[in-house]
Amino acid sequence: MIQITPQMRILLAVEPVDFRKGIDGLAGLCRQALASDPMTGALFVFRSRSRRALKLLVYDGQGFWLCQKRLSQGRFDWWPPASGPTARLEVHQLQLLLWNGHPSRAGAAPMWRAVAVGGA
Repeated sequence: MIQITPQMRILLAVEPVDFRKGIDGLAGLCRQALASDPMTGALFVFRSRSRRALKLLVYDGQGFWLCQKRLSQGRFDWWPPASGPTARLEVHQLQLLLWNGHPSRAGAAPMWRAVAVGGA
């Protein structure tokens, strides 16, 4: 089972990938195009050229998990603009993306905020 925790590093490949690739092909992309080691426990998110499917790749310490979601209708609307080979996502952003939501439109609280010390 894939366990996604708030501490997990989630990297999204900005450019679409060939969805004929399996675990070895996507792990190679992580190393070469994304300059990341796929065996560090980070979760990698890829999308198809048609924007109808996503693949998630993660190493759990014993082996790789590869999951795919293909929409039955429509396309994934949101994808970050290309400002490098990867974009970093928070867990709640990944959950919204998997439900074809738009993370920048969600009214989520910030991941960290200062706590007032002392009090009135």
